Amino acid sequence: MVEIQTQTQAAPAPAAQQIPVQQSRPMGQGGFRGGRDFGERRVLVFEGKWGVAHIFSSKNDTIITITDLSGAETIATGSGGMIVKSDREEGSPYAAMQAAFKASSKAKERGIIGVHVRVRAPGGHLSKTPGPGAQAAIRALARSGLRIGKIEDVTPLPTDTTKRPGGKRGRRV
Repeated sequence: MVEIQTQTQAAPAPAAQQIPVQQSRPMGQGGFRGGRDFGERRVLVFEGKWGVAHIFSSKNDTIITITDLSGAETIATGSGGMIVKSDREEGSPYAAMQAAFKASSKAKERGIIGVHVRVRAPGGHLSKTPGPGAQAAIRALARSGLRIGKIEDVTPLPTDTTKRPGGKRGRRV
């Protein structure tokens, strides 16, 4: 539901000193008046709730979870594995896009009009960059009609690091 509200805002001219201004154009054609008068402003007011879209994107899968702003209540979910049949296609941009469309349609049914996006890669001692489905999922959320607020990367990056598995001589095959 979109409401349009009009507000009038007129700031008074300073009382201490008024300098006469010579007008170069007539008033009806956008001429300068001495004070500041902004006239009517139109403000769009959107009614509805905002949520947070958590996108976990690795090389093998993309998981989209839409929650409320606190993150405590899950509103909608979708993943690449729910869309495609073969395991090797779960992390593809197509699967991520379809999962995002599915999750956004559920969220819109429940009254969500916009989301803040939090993208996460596996992190730790695994990949620090999101998989191929992350960008496709964000674009699909925008194309589905949800408004996008801020986009942030929340990948857990170690300041030092944890020891990688495999021991001193590595994984022996």
